[in-house]
Amino acid sequence: EIFVLDMGEPVKILDLAINLIKFSGYTPNIDIKIEYTGLRPGEKLYEELLMDEEGLETTPNKLIKIGKPIEIDEKKLHQYLKLLYEAAYAESDKIKELVHEVVETYQIQK
Repeated sequence: EIFVLDMGEPVKILDLAINLIKFSGYTPNIDIKIEYTGLRPGEKLYEELLMDEEGLETTPNKLIKIGKPIEIDEKKLHQYLKLLYEAAYAESDKIKELVHEVVETYQIQK
């Protein structure tokens, strides 16, 4: 089972850094400088806990839910993994199309 916990409201990383510095007995940007680096390639501003297709089942505890993963045909998955491996090894232009066939929710960026 996949348990999804209600973690409350999101916290800004800046607020987290400031509080961590203060709680350690230092002054932000005087004792410890806060440096803004921006997003790195592949980083996201937020994380999705589950895809909409997976859904959540409630439990008696309102702060805990159970995720229901999408059913997978393992035989088909193994066949596509072999095709993906071969396409990647051959540096084929068809890799995105193969991924889209395996992961229906994957959208090809053009």
